[in-house]
Amino acid sequence: MAEQDWRTHKQGFLAASLAPVGWTLLFFIVPMGIVWAYSFGRNAGLTEIDLVGTLDNYQRATEWLYLTIFAKSLVVASLVTVICLIIGFPVAMAITFASDKWRPWLLLGIMLPFWTNLLIRTYALMMLLGTQGYANKSLGALWGGASWLKTLVGLEPLPTWEPLQLLFNNFAVVFGLVYVHLPFMVLPLYSALDRLDRSLIEASLDLGAGHFRTIMRIVVPLAMPGIIAGVMITLIPALGAYLTPDLMGGTDSQMIANVIERQFKRANDWPFGAALSFMLIYAMFALIALQGLRKKKVGVH
Repeated sequence: MAEQDWRTHKQGFLAASLAPVGWTLLFFIVPMGIVWAYSFGRNAGLTEIDLVGTLDNYQRATEWLYLTIFAKSLVVASLVTVICLIIGFPVAMAITFASDKWRPWLLLGIMLPFWTNLLIRTYALMMLLGTQGYANKSLGALWGGASWLKTLVGLEPLPTWEPLQLLFNNFAVVFGLVYVHLPFMVLPLYSALDRLDRSLIEASLDLGAGHFRTIMRIVVPLAMPGIIAGVMITLIPALGAYLTPDLMGGTDSQMIANVIERQFKRANDWPFGAALSFMLIYAMFALIALQGLRKKKVGVH
């Protein structure tokens, strides 16, 4: 019916699609095309780029240094995705099986971070994890209480508390990226779990399967489309994350997006920055293509 309506109302369809197609073409396709052309260029001056069709920038992007940074970025993004999945799946299940009274409030709590600017949230997290932040103050208070208790019972007191270095390292980058991307994992999982036939879960429990086995054998396979969607939606933005590693990471915690930013802003090497950008885009397209092939194979079988 929808296909028939589209064919009988071509003019209306074209009129409705003109604005979004034009917007996408003008503000996405054309700028991306310009950056892609720059990746085959060479600096001819301080502000000029000659489009000579060279592959030198891509050849330089495949040097061991940049491949190492690409690999590290992929490892960090994968770790962030796994942690988000481990945390997000129980959260999504809790929201799914919550009462109708509490479910909207729980969903609001998941979406609430989107109402605040990412920069502000990152600075708030830095205040929490800093040497004089609330996390170290709380741990220091617990440490002091434990030391006082040992002294009270006549034992040797604990050594002086030294604040933990929770910022400007790989831990801070992973922690910050999980904090930022967790809602991207929870929402697709909730969408998939909310559509489950709960009678299958009840039947599994009635037939003697425990809760863990029911989750692994019934819930997870049926929720697999949501899991895959959540993984892709989390992995791809985490792979190209820039702000969190830049503010919370140290000198050895930079990701590929930070290297790209330096080429455009500090090194003034736009052709090489464009080549690195499209290397990242090609990697993301490869991930999406693999997901598409997997869906196609599942559909065939």
